[in-house]
Amino acid sequence: MERELVVTGVGGQGIQLLAKTLALAATRAGRYAMLTADYGGEMRGGPSRAGVVIGDEPLRSLPVLAAAWSAIVVHHRFSGPALARLRPGGPAVVNVPLVDPGSLPAMTVHPVDATAVAKSVDAPQAIGFVLLGAYNAVTGVVDPAALVEAMTELLPPYRRQHAPANARALAAGAAVPVVPVGATVGVSS
Repeated sequence: MERELVVTGVGGQGIQLLAKTLALAATRAGRYAMLTADYGGEMRGGPSRAGVVIGDEPLRSLPVLAAAWSAIVVHHRFSGPALARLRPGGPAVVNVPLVDPGSLPAMTVHPVDATAVAKSVDAPQAIGFVLLGAYNAVTGVVDPAALVEAMTELLPPYRRQHAPANARALAAGAAVPVVPVGATVGVSS
């Protein structure tokens, strides 16, 4: 089975790092993974999107996703094109209050106040890792310890001091009770 993830946010929020972390954790667990990155020329503040495809068999999906099963939405700005590719019913972990859960029609939305959670574990710059931890708790796509190992490996030497805070953010995100909003948003029952 293949699972596709779209991650969207603003440059400087760690979008690319969290997507790479998930892809590396999956490959280290013996699964197949592909990653694509799409970001603006700005160092911070521009659009930032990533696509990750994970599977148990060699992948058939292209890493440039025409459609995706799931999403992590860190910030609403620039998210429209990515969200338009989501298939109905899949999980979407969203950073509230920056993202309106109603903006994801037909998705099973899991709202997380990632800013508050990150601050509560003294990791205010690790909002993306809070959301990745929550996403992994919802989907079970990789072992949580594999995420910590992959994140630590991917951090450049000049950012290694952030590894403990990022690990706390991953654990805190995984511990957040991520209950879907209502039922499936935007789908009539």
